Amino acid sequence: MKLKINGEDREVAVNPETPMLWVLRDVLGMTGTKFGCGMAQCGSCTVHMDGKPVRTCVLPASMFEGKAVTTIEGLSTDRSHPVQKAWIAEEVPQCGYCQSGQIMTAVALIAKIPEPTDEDIDREMSPILCRCGTYQRIKRAIHRAAREMKEAKSE
Repeated sequence: MKLKINGEDREVAVNPETPMLWVLRDVLGMTGTKFGCGMAQCGSCTVHMDGKPVRTCVLPASMFEGKAVTTIEGLSTDRSHPVQKAWIAEEVPQCGYCQSGQIMTAVALIAKIPEPTDEDIDREMSPILCRCGTYQRIKRAIHRAAREMKEAKSE
């Protein structure tokens, strides 16, 4: 099966019904995407497929053929993506387990709504479970990243 992951063409020999999460983690060694619940309920396994956040724990690898897949590793090699920088500045992670899903969802949110309101953030981010409850820090980080991305565009 041929996949395009983080801008790179990859060929994998897997059963097409294998959940994409396991292709990423076990076959390709991309362990930034996490296994949480296995039922697409917690969001830890979120990546982008053609720019949209999707849950990889329940989607077969075959659904990703011909699509552009971006994982947390694909945002930047040095944590320089504005959302990653905001996450660090706002000290969002506590245990860190959900963070890749949170970040990937936040990136998609800002791409869709460049200046999200608190209500936008609550609506888009609420499906991603954070057991540590850092939701207020997540909200501040999203506002910070959106502001910095807007300022960078105007320069």
